[in-house]
Amino acid sequence: MSKIQVDIFIPCFIDQMYPETGFNMVKILEALGCEVFYNAEQTCCGQPAYNAGFFDDATEVATKFLNEFKNEKRYIVTPSGSCTGMLKNGYSTLMKQTPNLHQCRLMQKTVYEFTQFITEILKVDKIPGAKLNAKGTYHDACSALRECGIKAGPRTLLSNVEGLEMVEMNDVETCCGFGGTFSVKYEPISVAMAEQKVNNALDTEAEYLISTDTSCLMHLEGYMQKQGKKIKVMHIVDVLASGW
Repeated sequence: MSKIQVDIFIPCFIDQMYPETGFNMVKILEALGCEVFYNAEQTCCGQPAYNAGFFDDATEVATKFLNEFKNEKRYIVTPSGSCTGMLKNGYSTLMKQTPNLHQCRLMQKTVYEFTQFITEILKVDKIPGAKLNAKGTYHDACSALRECGIKAGPRTLLSNVEGLEMVEMNDVETCCGFGGTFSVKYEPISVAMAEQKVNNALDTEAEYLISTDTSCLMHLEGYMQKQGKKIKVMHIVDVLASGW
């Protein structure tokens, strides 16, 4: 039986700051029987420019992405609900009146956030060998939850990690305050939202704050380090690769 073929798309934050998460994603996909491909020419999905209103620049980057992910027989998997939301939704706006609209729609049928791909396409609810002796709490990243409808899948995978006790925090669906350039333009509001999210996480007495998006985790980790908070952040991919 032929392997499921996967093109991986690595988000900017993971490429530049958390590369180990990308490597862990590849390890898991291969362990689950996928054949993984990586196009070294890939860059950004265009989300920063799109969210800032620079639609011409975003369209240029999006066109580059479409040219680099043309194989319709492969799934596109990325460890980011935010990038997935951009590819599935933002591209529809950018490509609406361009010759690339058909290609865009074909691409959108194949792109999945990592946990979504694991649970919905591979039909896997437990990663063999995943082990983390700790207490954790999960943060619903806005794009993953609201744009991609990702809710139960990550929780199912985490519940089956050996030794990991998961506890839900209060207001779990509330934004962490990052929001890309929002955190730069409205820093006081962004910091207050991070404070609320971190306090809710601390109330669970969890050792790890876990999410699908490094953007949220980076924002929260920055706040926690500055305030001397003891809880650590961890991308769900790294949790699922623990114990190997």
